[in-house]
Amino acid sequence: MSTPAAIPTDFAHHLDNLRHLSYRSELSVREAPAPARLAPFGFAQTVDIEVDDEPIGTGRLVILHDPAGQPSWEGSTRVITYVDADVDLEVASDPLLTDVGWSWLMESLEQAQAHAVALGGTVTRTSSLSFGVMSERPPEGRLQIRASWTPVDGEDLTVHALAWALLIAAACGLPPQSPGVAAISSRTPQT
Repeated sequence: MSTPAAIPTDFAHHLDNLRHLSYRSELSVREAPAPARLAPFGFAQTVDIEVDDEPIGTGRLVILHDPAGQPSWEGSTRVITYVDADVDLEVASDPLLTDVGWSWLMESLEQAQAHAVALGGTVTRTSSLSFGVMSERPPEGRLQIRASWTPVDGEDLTVHALAWALLIAAACGLPPQSPGVAAISSRTPQT
């Protein structure tokens, strides 16, 4: 039985910073097991997004590290993100939603000042209508964004986690947050 390799000091420092990162209140973030077969070291978080006790989205952040590097990554660390958000059925039917979803990723990286190379991904929009015994379920629209990229060497990985959080907020329709400005809910209160 082999013993696990010691986590490289730089990556261990990044993990400590990631574990202490604070996210906005609508995001319920938990550490989760990272995929073990893709790289020698990894970190993962999952998120559930709720507004007014209503679930509106989920997501996952995975950060892989291979000190030897991987050619397809163009580096030694890879960030993998997944976002799944409820969207209005009319919005889900808009063919431009996929382009908008990708632009949210680009804007999130820019806003977080996260620099990426070897960036790639997919944006999927779906709409569902239930039939038969399930016909009472309301129609559903969804947006899914899957992306991965390599952070620029030496960059703090927390800015990449913050970019993921900004992407989730945009996809779920949460209002932008600015320091010192209170957010006003756009949802109608339940009576």
